[in-house]
This record gives sequence, C-alpha cells and structure tokens, in this order.
Amino acid sequence: MGVSSSVRRPDRPGVPPRRRGVVWLMVVAALAVPVGSAVAITRLQVNAAHHGELRVLLAQVENAAWQQSALRSRAMMAKGLTPDVARARDEADASAEAIGSRFQQRDPGDTRAIAVQEAFLTYDDAVDREFGLLEQDELLQAERVDEYQAEPAFRALLSVLGDASRHYEKLALRSGRQARTGTVLILMLAAGLIGWLVWQAHRIRTGALSRATHQASHDALTGLPNRVALHEAISAEIAGPGGGVGLVLIDLDRFKEVNDALGHHYGDRLLVQAAQRMRDTLRVGETVARLGGDEFAVLLPGVSGPEDVAAVAARLQDALQTPFELDGLSLTVAGSLGAALYPQHGATADELLQRADIAMYTAKTRRTGFAVFDHGQDSADPRKLSLAGELRRAVGQDQLVLHYQPKVDARTGTVLGAEALVRWQHPEHGLVPPGEFIPLAEHTGLITPLTRFVLDAALGRCRSWLNAGHQLTVAVNVSTTRLLDLEFPAEVADRLRHWRVPPHLLTIEITETAIMTDPERAMRVVTELHDLGVQLSIDDFGTGYSSLAYLKTLPVQELKIDRSFVGGMTTSDRDAVIVRSTVELGRNLGLRVIAEGVEDVATWQQLDAAGCDAIQGYYVSRPLPADVFDEWLASRETVASALPL
Repeated sequence: MGVSSSVRRPDRPGVPPRRRGVVWLMVVAALAVPVGSAVAITRLQVNAAHHGELRVLLAQVENAAWQQSALRSRAMMAKGLTPDVARARDEADASAEAIGSRFQQRDPGDTRAIAVQEAFLTYDDAVDREFGLLEQDELLQAERVDEYQAEPAFRALLSVLGDASRHYEKLALRSGRQARTGTVLILMLAAGLIGWLVWQAHRIRTGALSRATHQASHDALTGLPNRVALHEAISAEIAGPGGGVGLVLIDLDRFKEVNDALGHHYGDRLLVQAAQRMRDTLRVGETVARLGGDEFAVLLPGVSGPEDVAAVAARLQDALQTPFELDGLSLTVAGSLGAALYPQHGATADELLQRADIAMYTAKTRRTGFAVFDHGQDSADPRKLSLAGELRRAVGQDQLVLHYQPKVDARTGTVLGAEALVRWQHPEHGLVPPGEFIPLAEHTGLITPLTRFVLDAALGRCRSWLNAGHQLTVAVNVSTTRLLDLEFPAEVADRLRHWRVPPHLLTIEITETAIMTDPERAMRVVTELHDLGVQLSIDDFGTGYSSLAYLKTLPVQELKIDRSFVGGMTTSDRDAVIVRSTVELGRNLGLRVIAEGVEDVATWQQLDAAGCDAIQGYYVSRPLPADVFDEWLASRETVASALPL
C-alpha cells in the first residue's frame, strides 16, 4: 500500500527540521565556493597566460626593431645597400610583418597594443624611406631621414614598448598572485579532488607563463639569450659595481654560401653547432647571445682593457675555425669579430652595441678577423657623414685632383718619377686634408672608387709625360682593401691598356700592415701585379709588422724608408743606424731603396753616403698640381730615362 501524502516520514533523531535545512545549505555552499572559485581562478590564470603571451610578442617586436636599427647603422657605414644588408633587410621586413599581424589579431581592442602597432608602423615607414633613398644613391637625404625620422621613431617605439611591457607584466603578476591566493583558499575549504584539479591547472598555467617568459628572452633555434635579453644584461652590468664591460659581436663568414648551397636546414644546424662551441669556449660569467641571422654577441663582465677582449676573441676564433661536421660534410666557417668596451667606447648598452657593430664591420671589410672599436672608425659624426656623402659625388664633379711629388736620384738629382697624391678641393670647406678623407673612404667602402680614380688620373698623366718625351714612373698608393681585392690586378691591366702606358712605368705602393693582414691573399694579388710587369714598392718600411720571411718571398722591387726615421737621422744616432741598416738590407735583397721626408741637404748627403738609391721630400719639392709639376720638370736640366726592369 502506498504511502499517503499526508503521512510524514519520521525526522532523523537529534536534527531538528530547521537545523537540517541549514546543514544542507552549508553543504551546498561548501561545494559552491570551490566550484565558483575554480572558475574564477581559471579565468585569472587564463588572463595571466594571455598577458604573458602579449609580453612575448612585445619582445619579438622589440627584437625586430633592434635588428632594423643594426641594419640602419651598417647601411650608413657602407654608404649604401650592400648585398648582405639588403638581404637581411628583406628578412627583417618579413619577420616584422608576421609579428605585427599576430599582435593585431591577439588583442585588437587594447589601446596599448594599438599604440605599439602605430609606433612600429611609423618606425618601419621611416626605415623604408631611408632604404629606398639608399637604393637610389641619395645618401645625403637618407642620412637626414636616418637622423631626423628613423632614429626618433625608433626611440619612441622603444618607449611605447617599455610602457606596454611593464603594464602587461603587472597584470600577469596580479592575475597570477590572485590565482595562487584562490588556490590556497580552495585547498583550505575542500582538500579534495576539486582543489587538487585546480592546483594542477595552476601548475600547468604557471609552467606556460614561465615558458612564455623564456621565449620572450631567448632565441628559439639555439636557446641562447636574444637581443632583448642581451640589452638588459649589458645595462645591468653597466649599472652594477663590476667595473669594465666588454662586448664582442661575431658575424659568421661564408654562412650565406652554406645556406645557398646546402639549404636552410644545414644552415640552422651549423648555427646550433656554432652556438654550442661559443658557449663551451666561454668562462663562468661570460654570456653568448644570438642577435639574429648569423650574428652573435658575447658579453664580458669585469674586463679591464682591449687585451682581455682580444684573448677571448682569439679563443672564439680558434673554436670557429675548426671544421664543422654535417652529415659527412666538413665545412669551414670563420668569423669576423668586433669589440667595444665600457666606459672607453660607450656609456650605454645602445652605444656599446653600435660601436661593436662598427668594429665588426671594420674587421670584415679589412679582412683582419678581429678589430677593437676606435673613434676613427665611427662615421656617425655629422661632419664625417656629410663628407662621406659628398665624397661619393666628388669623383664625378672634378673636386678630386692629383698632386705629384718628384722622386730624384740620390746621387745625381736626376728626376726619376713622381708619387701621385690625391687632394680634395671641396667647394665649401676648401682643401680637405688627405688624413681626414682617406680614412673615411677606407671605413665606408669608398676607397675602391677613389683608388680607381687615382689610378686612372695618374696613368693619364704618365701618358702625357710620355707624349712630351719624358719616361717617368708614376707611383700610386693602394689600401689594404684594394690589395686584398682579387679583381684589382685585372683593373690595373685594363687601365694600362687604355692609356697605353708600359707596365714598368707604374709603381704600386703597399704597406707592410696591408701585406700582413692576409699574407696568402696579398701574395696572390701582388704576384699577379708583378706578372703584369708593374713595379711594387713597400711604403713606410719599418713602421708596420715586418716579416723578413715574407719580404724575402714577395716579388717587390723597392723599399721606401719612412719619414719618421729619415727626418731624425741627422740628430739621432739610432735613426741613422736604422736608415743605414735598411739601405743595406734592401741592397742585399736586390731592391731599390728610396727615402721619403728629406727636408734638408744634410739629410740628402747622408742618404747618398749610405748608398740610398732615390729620395723624395720637401727639399726636392712639395707635392705639385699637375700643370705646376710640368713647369717644374721643364726647369730641370736632366730628366732620367725609365728605370731598368
């Protein structure tokens, strides 16, 4: 028989009806609190991860901006778009566009995200204008865009990025802190399954946040710190009590050949191996970072001078010169290294990065392997930038002229030839001294067209002397860059044919330092010039890094004793001994010996007594414009025939 609805079940003993309702309410509340808290905590953890991901994207935007800045600096140094800079610029553009697209999709309504996007677009547009002008050889306008548009936009972008990063970091920390507090509450209220699940979720989210933070500061391929992390580390070292700081930038030579020939897969594996070698080479406290592409950097805390950095650079070069083994292939990829020191070369992380990059570019251009920054390399000075832009145009506007300083026989005074010395007659600054624009040309890549102009004009003048019946030699100075240029001998041969000048009437003057920069390459170029029949002279002999072994094997015909010894030989016994010894050395090797810097008759007489073959200096004549030299030549009683082969 069914239970009638009017019949009530007996109450549980000891629990009044009202109390029983309260108990059920407490049970429901006890369950509702952890469940509701779990939902809220999950939301907080999602927010923390979201803000962490935004910080990763911000770091990627900042890294892209720094890459653009480094490319701007390198383009300004080269005064144009070199192939490697243009290629790197295209890669940076593609990377920046992809990052910007992800950032916009991530949080399109966030005002800070919008501010970052606008600042980055402003900077990117300025860089596009700058590189567009460089492609058109509008160097002066490009320099103005760099100084007045790109650089201010870059600084503004860094400011906006810093503000956004701090904001998202604060939000992520707040959400994470609240989530941890809520998790503890859940564990206290319900130390059971729900609390355990929430705690596991918290651990997963915390790990994700930690990984996002790591990704924001590290390179995905090699695991090394990235440019953003390096910048922060440099700033921290400068602000700390550790004293001096060294920074070495490393660019892998021939890496593009590996990528082009074998593909990016092998290139990536090579980068990973190179990173590991550099990491293994360094000592405790020293840090290696990857800046992008095939560029790395090493931070050296506590260094006191260039010799400390040079020692580390030597270790890094040794590590990189050992062949890399990739699937049975043995690949040799050396590196070009440039170093800058705090406080000698810069007071901020930005300055150290820029100046180490300049030094690295100098090492690559000169093929020296390693260079420490000096302020003569820095073409960022406004006057230097202006002169560099104008020097490029000076060749075609007849602003560059050659002056000729005679060389005469030390015994008879007979005119043997002349050294061609370039001068710049600037329309505003007047006569710009060679000591100011020659180093500028060497550091900016303009030395190649400048040398081509000097060679062409000198051979043209030699042809005019021949037409007038004077068989005189003409000497042209050649920089390290040109001496190591395998195309230079063909260029010389072409100009000799054009002007119909016998090769033995041309003397190429080179320095010991240029030879010792890369002896094997220099030997190849010098040998080809010798095979053409060109005369070769070692200029400023005694002031460079002499190697008698190379002097014995180099196919040179002449030594020029530096003026620093010649000028003091009448007052310094030591200088006199050096000059006499050099003359004797040259004679024993079958070389002509010429002394430069002769400024009085007593010096001339001592040189003649020592057996010197020829002299050059103000006592004979100052360097003269071409037409004045011809007048001076006509006033001489004797003109020598060409030197014997």
